[in-house]
Amino acid sequence: MNRDANNAPRIEVRDLVVRYGDATAVDGVNFAIAPGEMVTLLGPSGCGKTTTLRSIAGLETPWSGTITLNGETVFSGRERRNMPSEKRGVSMVFQSYAIWPHMTVFENVAYGLRVRKLPQAEVASNVARVLDMVQMQSYGDRPASKLSGGQQQRVAVARAIAFSPTVVLFDEPLSNLDAKLRAEMRVELRELQRRLDITSLYVTHDQEEALAISDRVIVMNAGKIEQIGSPEAIYNQPNSRFVADFVGSANMIPGRVVGEGDGGTVRFETEGGVRLAVSPPPGGRRNGTMVALRSAYIDLGAGAVSGVNRVSGTIHRRMFHGDFIQYVIDWPAGQLIVRRPPTELFEEGGVVTVSFAAEHCVLL
Repeated sequence: MNRDANNAPRIEVRDLVVRYGDATAVDGVNFAIAPGEMVTLLGPSGCGKTTTLRSIAGLETPWSGTITLNGETVFSGRERRNMPSEKRGVSMVFQSYAIWPHMTVFENVAYGLRVRKLPQAEVASNVARVLDMVQMQSYGDRPASKLSGGQQQRVAVARAIAFSPTVVLFDEPLSNLDAKLRAEMRVELRELQRRLDITSLYVTHDQEEALAISDRVIVMNAGKIEQIGSPEAIYNQPNSRFVADFVGSANMIPGRVVGEGDGGTVRFETEGGVRLAVSPPPGGRRNGTMVALRSAYIDLGAGAVSGVNRVSGTIHRRMFHGDFIQYVIDWPAGQLIVRRPPTELFEEGGVVTVSFAAEHCVLL
């Protein structure tokens, strides 16, 4: 296949299969990552995301398939080609940081440059450059054992980018940090990735993290890819119950399509007999047995019940989460989880009108 070299994928994975004995960890995975793109592999523990990442890095040997990095095939099951990890030109940031405690910050970052036999002056300038990028320029002489978790993470990132790799792989690098620092580091990592225009593949089980930092998200489940898309598309147009349930907070409302509605919608009847107007998914499919409704897209009020997608309900439980209030609402189709701003307060036991737009009802 002929491609413009400038537009060719930095990472391309085709028909990747990884097995451990009789167990298949990765089952026919295909995706490509463009230059400068940040893509996240998202899924629950055991879904195959880390195994996929480690296969790209050369730390796992796949059963079959093809892995191409920067236009060069580094693994091919058919050709029996498996390039050693150190020759693949990628860098990796691990969950455990893998910082050497007996070395200083400078020595940790310089290690990979010295292995590549760069002149000492070039090593020193590169280390100074990347430590400045990760805001650790004043810590060069500090022993790594004296660093906090967030500082160790910054050193691990500095070491990964010190030799200017074209591809950086991140294996859940923020999972050991506390919630506040994790949120701060997401912003820093994303800004650094954009500034350096590095192609990145990021692994996490944290859907909030994936949505916040990614150009595209690849949702995996049981070794297979469920959906690939922008964070907005994954959140607003999940193509399966798994994606709708795993990414964000969604209500799953079982029922059936019973006819055509107004304005291009379809009529959906829940198992409790509630009639809803639902926008069909892209592609024109107009059947399904379930509607996914995001908890953040539901409004509560005290107005009249009549109207499309307006139903009376009772507040069963109210829970304060700081940035939002979560309500459990009893309604004719069962229960709904609703998230509203903390400025909107409704009392438990109170009767409210539940309302939502047809375009927020995803037919599955």
